[in-house]
Parts: sequence; structure tokens; C-alpha cells
Amino acid sequence: MRTGLKIGVFATALAATFGTAHGVGNAVDAVSPEGKGGAHAGRGGQEAAEHGGHAGGHEATPPGGLEVSRAGYTLDLSTPRLAAGTKGELRFAVVQDGTGRRVTAYQREHGKELHLILASRDLTVYRHLHPSRAADGTWSIPVDLPKAGAYRVFADFTPRGGRSLTLGADLAVSGNYAPDPLPRFNSTTEVEGYDLQLNGELTPGRAGELKLTVTRDGKPVRDLQPYLGAYGHLVALRSGDLAYLHVHPNGEPGDGRTAPGPEISFTVTAPSPGDYRLFLDFKHEGKVRTAAFTVHVGGAAEAAGKAMEGAPAEDGPGHAH
Repeated sequence: MRTGLKIGVFATALAATFGTAHGVGNAVDAVSPEGKGGAHAGRGGQEAAEHGGHAGGHEATPPGGLEVSRAGYTLDLSTPRLAAGTKGELRFAVVQDGTGRRVTAYQREHGKELHLILASRDLTVYRHLHPSRAADGTWSIPVDLPKAGAYRVFADFTPRGGRSLTLGADLAVSGNYAPDPLPRFNSTTEVEGYDLQLNGELTPGRAGELKLTVTRDGKPVRDLQPYLGAYGHLVALRSGDLAYLHVHPNGEPGDGRTAPGPEISFTVTAPSPGDYRLFLDFKHEGKVRTAAFTVHVGGAAEAAGKAMEGAPAEDGPGHAH
């Protein structure tokens, strides 16, 4: 039985949580519904780096969301704490480094100037929000988070005349703190009567295709509705450090080749081996719903382990693995 811990300031909890990070590799494996031998733990160029894409599988440039400042911009979170189970207002701004001025001019991406993602560090709570911007560049939105703990705030935006960025900042939510384990690995899930199936493979550091199929009552859903200019939006977060990938479907409504379901296809680049939590937003019958999956992207050590399976044992002292 877990005992809840009353949290005021998250100094100890945050330090323990933020110290966790996955290693970096460059091997190949499939998206798997099960972990293998480890604890739970399309854009190109620089934009791909912002969203986790690295041709060699190495993270010389960090994926999106790991930094509060990047490329001359800083995410200034003026609400560093909220209370669990109570509606509060989250306020922040994007500030130009050097001048200290708040950014007030943005390029719209998928119908919005800025996409805000909130996720708990244990990846059991997720919100995809669209705050309002005041004339002085201050963003705000009411939020009600159900559980206490350490959270990460991601701002995904493109300043006018600049390039796409994802900046991240830490948010503490006070209350009775009882962290949950990473949700179990799954390739199927159900949300509000809809069944979703995940298929596809990911190779660390390389683009791979994921396909999600939506059904209801055993029948394919063929009339998905556009949401923010697409039939679905996918966000992937790496367990541990919460490296952020925001990807979009292959094709869009009205392009003459993309059907409104039941299948939604995405091109995704996982920056490294590890466990990832995927969140899909889709719209049907006027309502947006979110489906979640936990997947495993394999690494070099696992590939070597697979090659050794079934091999005869060598004479002499055993080898540590």
C-alpha cells in the first residue's frame, strides 16, 4: 500500500524525478507493447532536431522541451505552482533573450499561435491546451490538474520570422503526492467507446511510420472530423526526461488523398531507445478525445541480446550483461 505524501514545495521530489534520464543509442527495433530487459523508466533540418529527429541517433542537439531557453527565446513561467484538484490560472510568456521583451507576433501552426502541453512526470496526466494571449504577450489559461506531483509545461510555437521551437519549464502541483508507475505497455486502448489500434515500427534516430486505426462497436470510423486542420494530432514524450516530439499526420483534410479514417498515419522520429508515452487527439461527432499508448523503442544492447538468444554457452567463466 502506498502512503500519500503531503507536498508543499517539491524540492526533494523534483530533485529525485529530474535526475532520471534515458541513455542515447543508435540501434534498430520495433515499437513493442512490452518492455524488454529494462525498467520502465515530417519536419527536416533544425526543426526535426527540435522535435527529436537526429539522423545518426545521437543527441548532440537536445530534443524539444528539455530546455527553458533556446535560439534566443526563453519560456518565462510566472505560475510555478498550482494546487491539485483546484482550478487555477496558468500564466506565462515567451521572452526574447537580450531585450527581455515578450513576444507578441507568432506564426500560426495548425490554426493556433501556440500549442501548450501539460504532462505529469509519471506520464499519467496529459493536457493539450490553447491559451489566450494578451496584447502585452502574456499567455493565460485556466487549468484543473487532478493529482499532485511534478509536471512539465511545453510551449510549442513559431515566432514570426523565426523557426519552430518547443521550450519546457517545470510546474509543481501541491497536494497528496503518490507517484504512479509508467502505464503498462499497450498497442490497443479504449476511450469513451472508441477502440484504437497502434501499428508500426520506430528506429532510434530515424523516421518511422505509425498507423492508428479508430473503430467503434467493431466498425471502422470513416468520418473523423478535422481538428486544428488535421484528422489527428500525436505527441510523444520519452519516459524519464520527458523529451518532446510533436508530430502531425501524413496528409491533411481536403488534399484529395487523405481519408477521414479509420486510419491515421504519422511519421515519427524517436531520438533514442527507451520507453515513450504517445497521446493521440482525434475528433468525432463534435468532440475531441485523447487516446494514450505506452511503447518501447529498442536499442543496441537489446539487438545484441536477441542475436545471442539460443546460442550455445561458452566454456569458462560467465560473461556479465
